[in-house]
Amino acid sequence: MSSQEEILSDGRFSCVARDPRFWEMPEKERKVKIDKRFRAMFHDKKFKLRYTVDKRGRPVNYTSTENLRKFYALSESDSDLSESDSKELTVKKKKKKKAKGKGEADS
Repeated sequence: MSSQEEILSDGRFSCVARDPRFWEMPEKERKVKIDKRFRAMFHDKKFKLRYTVDKRGRPVNYTSTENLRKFYALSESDSDLSESDSKELTVKKKKKKKAKGKGEADS
């Protein structure tokens, strides 16, 4: 077995290193961007399958949510929105708790 450098220096395979068809795809382009409408599939039980064997019959121990995280990513604009939404929800919950506390103290 020869090393990678020897293979690339061979005249028959020298074009492989320069050909973009054989380049590895960057991580940002590899994952499909999805918007906030589909973010529930990362934590919803309907999308979670537990595998015991792989397609060749070998025993494995993983779930389909790992594959979802591997192939899909939330779009940046939607992930920013989801963070701001979660902040707004925590602020609203705090206001409700304060309102309930004041109402109980008055009665």
